[in-house]
Amino acid sequence: MAKSRLRIIVTGLVGLYPVGGVAWDYLQYVIGFARLGHDVYYHEDTWCWPYHPLEKTYTEDASYSAAYLADFFKSYAPDLSQRWHYLHLHEASFGMSRKSFDEVAATADIFLNVSGACMIPEELSPRCVKVFLDTDPGYNQIMLSERFDWSENVDRWCRSVEAHDQHFTYAENIHGPDCLVPKLHYDWKTTRMPMVLDLWEPLAAVLPLEANPWTTIMTWNAFKGKLIYKGVEYGSKGAEFEKLMDLPQHVHPRLSVAVGGVSAPLDRLASCGWQVVDGPGATVTPSRYQHFIQESRGEISTAKNVYVALRTGWFSCRSACYLAAGRPVVVQDTGFRSIIPCGAGLLTFETAEEARAALELAEADYEGHSRAALQVARDHFDCELVLGKFVEDVFSGS
Repeated sequence: MAKSRLRIIVTGLVGLYPVGGVAWDYLQYVIGFARLGHDVYYHEDTWCWPYHPLEKTYTEDASYSAAYLADFFKSYAPDLSQRWHYLHLHEASFGMSRKSFDEVAATADIFLNVSGACMIPEELSPRCVKVFLDTDPGYNQIMLSERFDWSENVDRWCRSVEAHDQHFTYAENIHGPDCLVPKLHYDWKTTRMPMVLDLWEPLAAVLPLEANPWTTIMTWNAFKGKLIYKGVEYGSKGAEFEKLMDLPQHVHPRLSVAVGGVSAPLDRLASCGWQVVDGPGATVTPSRYQHFIQESRGEISTAKNVYVALRTGWFSCRSACYLAAGRPVVVQDTGFRSIIPCGAGLLTFETAEEARAALELAEADYEGHSRAALQVARDHFDCELVLGKFVEDVFSGS
């Protein structure tokens, strides 16, 4: 069955957060499965008001989100333009009609709930394999264990995770001896971000100027409360980025951060030498997100503290985009160094001094590291490889 043409429903958060990075994170799954010959549909049903990135507020009006989804498929996958369904507040359908989507759900083979944020359709075929994909490892497992009161609808979410048949995770080191992620009673299978390379490789054709900055795109603090497990509090990305705060003062290349989120120290970042850009504004559309990466020398970034401290082996979807665009990546190791080859195109660090040395190494042979970055993307993130293995793993019984 794994090698036959499957009917696959992919979920995501593009309508909820219509910004460039989110669109690429979820919709490359849809395009990738289609490239493998599967009958694939995008579906979103979070029961939440969507965020309007231009007005910078949540709204009851779904028109911006619906248009955003329609524009993405029209621009990047026109053959899939009739294969998306955005269910606003579980009532109003955009894209496909509710009836048409229900017919798809009734005959689906795989329901892939990426990030686990969407409700399981009631009309789903009983033989459909329901897959929960954990894209926020450590955070999700601690939430499943502790069920913090500050997390809205946490009990409903935990019941939803339990209701899936299989559980995959971006924590590729979850079965490693040094990984501290609580596995609970789930049989975690590992996977990573799939890249539709022909949508990114053209960006690598023109190398950036030497004056262009090394960059990243980040949310400073994504947590709404304290994430505590066995007496230890784990932080978001800002906690780790503090280690690089003074880096611009110790390296020759310019460094820039496109940042959003709560309580980001924008003035202090600027005073330390970072070029500070409004993250959502600079990358609001899929094309602007790609342009931001194309204009970068490469990526320099930390990871969320919870990913690092628990040795998850998580690898950033954003970093995969930089690699696929032929931009070298210098990122904090979360435990993936023994899983994905590093040293050329992809360089890792644990300390600020190691980050400085990695930047210098990449700049010393920039063209070589640029070619190597693209090769890492081809060898380890190509959607046909990643999603082909995913389908095999779903039906492997292991």
